Amino acid sequence: MWILLVVVGPIVLASFLAWVLCVRMPGRSYRGALPPRTQAQIELAEELRRDVRALAGEIGERSVRRREAQRRAAELIEASLRGAGLDPRIQDGNVAAEMRGSRLPDEIVIVGAHYDSVTGSPGANDNGTGVAAVLALARRFARSAPERTLRFVAFADEEPPVFMTDAMGSRIAAGECRRRGENVVAMLALETLGCYSDEPGSQQYPIPLLSLVYPDRGDFVTFVGNTSSGSLVRRAIGAFRERAMIPSEGAALPGWIPGVGWSDHESYWREGYPAIMVTDTALFRDPRYHTAQDTPEHVDCGRLARVVEGLVAVVEDLSSSP
Repeated sequence: MWILLVVVGPIVLASFLAWVLCVRMPGRSYRGALPPRTQAQIELAEELRRDVRALAGEIGERSVRRREAQRRAAELIEASLRGAGLDPRIQDGNVAAEMRGSRLPDEIVIVGAHYDSVTGSPGANDNGTGVAAVLALARRFARSAPERTLRFVAFADEEPPVFMTDAMGSRIAAGECRRRGENVVAMLALETLGCYSDEPGSQQYPIPLLSLVYPDRGDFVTFVGNTSSGSLVRRAIGAFRERAMIPSEGAALPGWIPGVGWSDHESYWREGYPAIMVTDTALFRDPRYHTAQDTPEHVDCGRLARVVEGLVAVVEDLSSSP
């Protein structure tokens, strides 16, 4: 018995601590059938659909081999932000606009998404949905008075062959933040938000162990960060669950697990900033991921609208006092 306690005890304790620190999240995920959409959700879904179509339908592939398409996308995003009443700028391919905080202007919250697509794909879900969500949030906060500075960014060049290199738009932006000595208190990377399924087995995971903890149906949105960003993951999903009418899961996991760092938030980790990704989990769910079939008609804008509605609560919370 003594040997059993010595061997098994630490494993049980480590498992419990991992669950508390990495998996256990505040609030309760929405469960059950989704309620009928409100008029506001219907209108938001149509707004999101227009932006996804403009990027992935009218412009189409926005890869490194199609720089003219990227330029058109950047100009479309700039015009959308300006139309919302903001004063955007394009630098190093990134499009950014911000509202200076009314009480804590030196504390910055960044909400961003990459607007390029992988070669051979129009990139409706990856990542037209992320950009559409950023624009929808920018429109809703453009005339607000956040206590912290709120910055919206559309990043250039996230996809291969520049993925995880210093040429990524988000690496350039994050590096500029550090060089300017900015205090980025939170960064949200919105990445592939439009694929959902209620079918059993529709959700996969990068390591089998996670399937013991999380659902096998791809009907939820995920908040994920590394262990250093655990408090941000918990705060964000807690605010999301207070308002969102769609299931949600969260995790603060080691960054070496495949998928955990696969977006622009990883660029901010490198500079020592807390950052998380909000995602439908991309290739672990979406059969059209990085293919020519990633087109606007396959995006679930109805559920995307529910996600954006919840993200409004997240941005409200993060841009207010601690």
